[in-house]
Amino acid sequence: MKLVTFVADGREAVGRLDDDETTVRDLTPVVDGASLLDLVADWDVQGPRIAAAADLPAVDRPHLRAPFPTPRRDLFAVGKNYREHVAEFGRSGYDTPQRSEDLPDKPIVFSKATTAVTGPYDDVEAHAGITAELDYEAELAVIIGRGGRGITRDDAMAHVWGYTIVDDVTARDVQRDHKQWLLGKSLDTHAPMGPWAVTADEVADLAALEVSSTVNGEPRQKAPVADLIFDVPELIRVISAGITLLPGDVIATGTPAGVGIGFDPPRFLRPGDVVECAITGLGALRNTIR
Repeated sequence: MKLVTFVADGREAVGRLDDDETTVRDLTPVVDGASLLDLVADWDVQGPRIAAAADLPAVDRPHLRAPFPTPRRDLFAVGKNYREHVAEFGRSGYDTPQRSEDLPDKPIVFSKATTAVTGPYDDVEAHAGITAELDYEAELAVIIGRGGRGITRDDAMAHVWGYTIVDDVTARDVQRDHKQWLLGKSLDTHAPMGPWAVTADEVADLAALEVSSTVNGEPRQKAPVADLIFDVPELIRVISAGITLLPGDVIATGTPAGVGIGFDPPRFLRPGDVVECAITGLGALRNTIR
């Protein structure tokens, strides 16, 4: 199933997307005002009810929000998780002065603040005065269903509820100057998410999904999820080793090569630019820099 969080007629609700990926069916008669986060946490009960629901009303002109407009806690995110991106990041000098292109031997995990989350078609703030080097990063995001700690690789996929898309918008100069990633990754509106959340059973071959992005229609990124250095089971194993994962947690798995700092000279985003991030079967984000 594909589920969305939408606003219509001044109210926010959860909807089920038809196969045409256009028509949103209002789930309010079935879920009685529950959020998508609530549903994920109680999926064993709610999932079959939602799947069986018939004759749901279509929503007139819904405005799609992020599937989780206010996540339970900060997003987990992973840096340098595609080989060619490691190389372009190393060459750029934004990582270390040594310009190292060495592959990481362990996942590089950081967080993005919940207040960075914004909708799939909403504007992204340029934050002039804070950053002059704004970049994009299309990423597959994993949604945790069943929580836990100390999850093994073999059991990891049983803890995955589904998937969505995140654009890990990054203030490169802030990231570089503060010598850590939280501030440069967490400015308000710098985590567009959506356009919908897709349950895991709809993805037959996760590795075959293709992550891509364009800026003003120009292709920038394109790579299969199979190119991840650390795959989804390994990321879940590492993060959960000492941190209890919770239902609704979001893990952004890393971005392919083709980001702005990968060009010489770098090609940073400017107000008016339109960034589209897409993944096979998961839809596409389309955000304008304002």
